Amino acid sequence: MKLYSTRNINEVSTPKDAIIKGLANDGGLYCPKIEDIMANQFDIKDLLKNDYKATAKQVFKTFFDDFTDIEIDYCINSAYNNENFDVTKSSSDNFTNINTSNLNITPISKIGKHYLMELYHGPTSAFKDVALTILPHFLTTAYKSKNQNKKVYILTATSGDTGKAALSGFKDVENTFITVFYPTDGVSNIQKLQMQTSEGDNVSVVAIKGDFDDCQRLVKEIYTDNNIKKICDENNVVLSSANSINIGRLVPQIVYYIQTYIELVNSNEIKLNDKINFIVPTGNFGDILAGYIAKLLGTPINKLICASNDNKVLTDFINTGTYNKNRELYKTISPSMDILVSSNLERLLFLLSGNDDKLVKQLMDELNSIGKYTVDEQLLNKIKENFVAYYATEDECKKGILKAYENDNRIIDTHTAIAYCCLKKHLLGYNEYTSHDVCGNVIVHKNENLDQKYVILSTASPYKFTRDVLKCISNDNIDLLDDFTCLLKLNQITKEPIPKNLSALKNKEIRFNTTLTYIECKQLVINNISKI
Repeated sequence: MKLYSTRNINEVSTPKDAIIKGLANDGGLYCPKIEDIMANQFDIKDLLKNDYKATAKQVFKTFFDDFTDIEIDYCINSAYNNENFDVTKSSSDNFTNINTSNLNITPISKIGKHYLMELYHGPTSAFKDVALTILPHFLTTAYKSKNQNKKVYILTATSGDTGKAALSGFKDVENTFITVFYPTDGVSNIQKLQMQTSEGDNVSVVAIKGDFDDCQRLVKEIYTDNNIKKICDENNVVLSSANSINIGRLVPQIVYYIQTYIELVNSNEIKLNDKINFIVPTGNFGDILAGYIAKLLGTPINKLICASNDNKVLTDFINTGTYNKNRELYKTISPSMDILVSSNLERLLFLLSGNDDKLVKQLMDELNSIGKYTVDEQLLNKIKENFVAYYATEDECKKGILKAYENDNRIIDTHTAIAYCCLKKHLLGYNEYTSHDVCGNVIVHKNENLDQKYVILSTASPYKFTRDVLKCISNDNIDLLDDFTCLLKLNQITKEPIPKNLSALKNKEIRFNTTLTYIECKQLVINNISKI
């Protein structure tokens, strides 16, 4: 499985090299060709006896075929175990738990007539754990097999969850160092505290005076800075990434789409080959892109529903064909989606254009120079064949949390609530981009395929956003309560256990409390390269 730069198809990499480098030399993302993915399609009926680990192995052997079976087994067993994923007391204990696997890395439970894929039972209570518990093992295994003696310096931008998951995954990994950048006011208090109290001698955390897009731009610029590359060479250091621009982050997310389908068939919730739909709250497009690749591999998926918050740049693009980042960035209660530059969309454009690297480079250059681009009708139609997109406002998000609690007896976080609201809109057939009468009034019509199954990706524990969730379901004034009192109060209301990693934060030392400007962060990286 060769991997190509999305901006220059002549830059080809092996999977191991792509995982080590993270980003292509020209700033493109490593991606397989669409025909190579489809040439490796699975027959779902052959996977029905798989548990999570078995499905993961088949996916990894497909995309990372320069890893040996022994290497893949080591990575899987090191990441996907009961020590990292505690689902013994998941929220699904109180509901219909339909999983049949021995180890439920991503349990499935009911929410009303539909399903939640619970992706928050890992070490940091967010969906990023599924990939970031295994990425360090992929990276170190790849590196050792190359017999290289350079030190790996990982730079990571985060809008909340990636940061802590990466810090946790790479903590004290030999010859590996990591710096995480997060926007000063762009994460929840709990997310910030998770990062600030991170343990490990090889980790550091820095707040940037800016938003997530600034963090992401910083990391990409550092990767392509020739002066920094020279400094790295002089100090025997190689840069890498734990963001989903790294193919080693993206591929593990494909697994839970396939495994969810297997579990739904095995539990008689659906029949083999019935098509299902996934609703994905997304800002950077990586999680939903993994679903599209799962579809290319043969998983019977009808639509991937892209759910945005008020920062609806993806919703606008999928409905109109124009991607425009020239707009205000809103700070919302779903901060991990407060993003205007969705990096992984570049890979979708590469795949759906038939691996047209020249087109992708042109579009990315336009995005960098004028802040927007427009795809042609043919490419837009291909996007709409696979994706539909909606957004939920801040007020709708809050009402969605309350409705899920009152009507479905479920507590969901502020990102899952965006998906919950967008599913409701989809089922009503609401689409403000196309559904208007001659007077400009919204036309509400019933959507087709209502008999199909819908799975919401629940991307974080509600306890990571306790204060905002509490405000939605409680009439009490909680403004004067500290975050840990809020945790206890939500626990009293819901009776759902607080994740151990969050309850333990109260007694942890704050190790990182630095805030820097964009320019200062660049200099910090240069200084770190010479020290590690």
